[in-house]
Amino acid sequence: MLKRVTILLFSIVFLFSGSVFAADPQQGGTVVFGRGGDSAGLDPAFETDGNSFMICDNVFDQLVLYADESTETVPGLATSWDISWDGLTYTFHLREGVKFHDGAEMNADAVVFSIGRMMKEKMVKFHKDEWEFPEKQPPAEYWLSMEMDDTIGSIEAVDNHTVVFRLKRREAPFIANMAMDFAAIVSPTAVLKLKDDFRSNPVGTGPFKFVKWMKDDRIILEANPDYWNGRPHLDQVIFRVIPDNSVRFLELKTGNIDICQFPNPEDIDLAKKDKNLKMVSQPGMNIGYVSFNHTKPLWQDKQIRKALAYAINKKSIVDNIYYGLGQVAKNTIPPTLWGYNDEIEDYPYDPKMAKNLLEEAGFFQKLKDAGQEKITLWSMPVPRPYNPNGMKVGEAIQANLKDVDIDVELVTFEWGTYLKKQRNQPPEMDLFQLGWTGDNGDPDNFLAVLLDGLADPNVRTQWKNEDYHDTILKAKQATSREERVELYRHAQVLIHEEAPMINIAHSLVVWPMKQRVMNFKLHPTASVRMHQVWLKK
Repeated sequence: MLKRVTILLFSIVFLFSGSVFAADPQQGGTVVFGRGGDSAGLDPAFETDGNSFMICDNVFDQLVLYADESTETVPGLATSWDISWDGLTYTFHLREGVKFHDGAEMNADAVVFSIGRMMKEKMVKFHKDEWEFPEKQPPAEYWLSMEMDDTIGSIEAVDNHTVVFRLKRREAPFIANMAMDFAAIVSPTAVLKLKDDFRSNPVGTGPFKFVKWMKDDRIILEANPDYWNGRPHLDQVIFRVIPDNSVRFLELKTGNIDICQFPNPEDIDLAKKDKNLKMVSQPGMNIGYVSFNHTKPLWQDKQIRKALAYAINKKSIVDNIYYGLGQVAKNTIPPTLWGYNDEIEDYPYDPKMAKNLLEEAGFFQKLKDAGQEKITLWSMPVPRPYNPNGMKVGEAIQANLKDVDIDVELVTFEWGTYLKKQRNQPPEMDLFQLGWTGDNGDPDNFLAVLLDGLADPNVRTQWKNEDYHDTILKAKQATSREERVELYRHAQVLIHEEAPMINIAHSLVVWPMKQRVMNFKLHPTASVRMHQVWLKK
């Protein structure tokens, strides 16, 4: 059965991608990438959204990188690394001769500065450049939600090209974590010179240099001719903001953009029939979900949470809004990820059961006692890899809950505002839609970052469960893959039994583009990598 699924997925990718044979890359030209929303900011340490990271993916590098189309780690700004016998000391050996876009040297002190600026207690040692850390900066949300202050004890630049990380505890996914966007190496000179403006004028070592940002319109990047891994084939990449899916696809059809992110699922058939277009596709390492505001007493009753899980018709949402380009999710991690617990049986769509549970839990009296006649469902204003249309999904859930006598008001904001407001868990928010695309191919990146509210207040759901927290902590420190698998399987059982969130769907990611765009590849982490892309003339 597994072999059959693998062959089918390969066939889908081959069908959408066209021929696997290509001519030698040609130099020059500009690719215009059409996306659904603008970036929130461009300093990777302080962003959390894909629209920000897709720019950072091309402007910055990390010590460790992910291979193309894989979460396998490969050398980045570090050519190699050593791990001590006890798993508590990591020594990175850096590339020599690498320059930041501002001409400054990338060295061990720059690494200490880049990672050290996120530490609560800055236990760092520089080799030569005693960089001062910025006095004021936004919270490093990724760093905090991944409990990095509880993981990294100190960072030391031993010499100009050697950096040692000493950990407080074993951390099985540490190397994979260091390939994530938040761990990008930035120019200390630029950060200290530009201060808050660095978030709008990023300076890294990546294949492209930042040129200009026209808010809610476009971001322009140009090739870095001195990139350590070879000059990009393209001269320029422009990331255009086109919020409406249909308009964005029309811009592709008429030739104004070259790659269309997140088309409406119904437009994919049109793309297949257009001889000027082709598509790439892959099963998404993602989850689209609805969660509860666990800071409110109303949603701390798991019977009520389970009632809503029974009330939502997930199959109808996948069939009619994802147009089948996805699958109903019963677990928080996708089935392509190791540690997936396939023995769990999902909550079926059962409005009668939902009504019974609501009655048993006294939901409507509790709602009245909270001073509410209805609940709110916050829905995303932009398409994301895990959800093609947040407002349509919101409307479907609104209708489902109406069938069990719950009145729902849909709420939305501009994307950056939505993320910021949701993070604050305001009392006027009852339910919220969000999702996640895995950053590193490790279950911890889903199960800890999304759900372990006891680990850090930046975890989105703020669900607090002692058994769950202990399970995730043990999995982080386990010495074998087998032990970690069993712990993550148990964590998924707890999620199912407690229903802290309602898993909706894992999507199939399909992006159409012009035939002339060559070597554009989707990545499991949803990174947008333009370094090896070229235009056929």
